Amino acid sequence: MTWADPARAAAFQRWLAGLADTHQLDVASVRLASADASFRRYLRIDAAAGSRIVMDAPPDKEDCRPFVRVAQLMRDAGLHVPRVLAWDEPQGFMLLDDLGRQTMMDVLDPADAQAAQPLYLRAIDALIAWQLASRPGTLPAYDEALLRRELSLFPDWYLARHRGIAVEGTVRDTLDQAFGLIVQSNLAAPAVYVHRDFMPRNLMLPGAADEPRLGVLDFQDAVHGPITYDIASLMRDAFLSWDEEVVLDVTVRYWQKALKAGLPVDPDFGEFYRAVEWMGLQRHLKVAGIFARLTLRDGKPKYLADAPRFIGYIRATASRYRPLAPLLQLVDQVEGTQAATGYAFGRV
Repeated sequence: MTWADPARAAAFQRWLAGLADTHQLDVASVRLASADASFRRYLRIDAAAGSRIVMDAPPDKEDCRPFVRVAQLMRDAGLHVPRVLAWDEPQGFMLLDDLGRQTMMDVLDPADAQAAQPLYLRAIDALIAWQLASRPGTLPAYDEALLRRELSLFPDWYLARHRGIAVEGTVRDTLDQAFGLIVQSNLAAPAVYVHRDFMPRNLMLPGAADEPRLGVLDFQDAVHGPITYDIASLMRDAFLSWDEEVVLDVTVRYWQKALKAGLPVDPDFGEFYRAVEWMGLQRHLKVAGIFARLTLRDGKPKYLADAPRFIGYIRATASRYRPLAPLLQLVDQVEGTQAATGYAFGRV
C-alpha cells in the first residue's frame, strides 16, 4: 500500500487496529482492490469470515454520507449492496461487506449477446426493485439545474479544453438549442430513484451460490429523476457497446416488466424508447466531458480512450431525430467525420 500523506497512513493504521479484534481482521493483509474516477479508493482485507472492503475517502475531497444513506435505501428496497460495518466519518474510512471480485463486465463477451441476456435480466430485476422503492423528497432532485450543469461539461471540457474549440457564436447557439431540447425531453419523464451509473462495471456477480441477486456498487450519486436514465446507462455503457437489436431486446424486456410492476413508463414502447435515447444523449455528452476532465485535470488518461464510444452514441442519436441535426453537424466537424460546411471554429 502506498499513501501520499504519511499522517493519513498513520491514522488509517490506528483506525484499522481498533477494529481488528471486533471484526477479526488480518491487518497485515491490506491491499488495493480498486480505484474509481473520484478520489475514493477501495482496499481489500482478509477476515476470519472471508474478506472485507475498506473505503478510503479523504474527507476534504469526498463526502461519504450519501453513500451510507443510499446504501440503506437500497438495502430496504431488497437490493444486494454492501453493509456499512464501521465508519470513521471525520477521517473518511469505512469498513464494508465484500460483494466479490467479479463484476458483470468481467464475464460479458461482446460477441455473445445470447449468453449475456440472463445477466441483463438480473440487472433489470435489481433496477425495477430500486425504482419501485422511490419516494419523492428522499434523494436530491435531478432537476433542470443539474441537467444543465452536466451538459455544460461537454463544451467546457471536451470541446474547449480537449479539442481546443472556442465555444462561442454559432457553436454556442447550436449547443444552447440542442441542450434546451434535451433538457425539455428529460424533464418530461416521470421521476423515480436513479442510480446514475447503473452499468456492468458497477454490478457484481455474487460470490455465494445461494445469492441470486447481482451486487450493486457506486451508488452514492443517486438522485430522484427520469425513469429513463438507468436503463439508458445500462444499455449504452461507457465501456461496452452492443448492436441495436440487443439494446432494443433488453430495453423492451425492461419496459414490459416495468409496466407489469406498475412503474410509470410510457405505455407506448416507441415513445418510451425515444425518451430513453434522449436521456442517453444527455449522459453521453456529460460523460465525454467528464472523461476529458479526468484526463486533463486529474491525470487519468485511460478514460479519454473511451471517448470515441460516446461520440458514436451521440452521433447515432442525433442522426435519428431531425431537431438534433445541427448538433450532429457540429460533432461531425469537431471529430472530422464529415467535411466542414458551415462552422468556422476559432482556436483557444
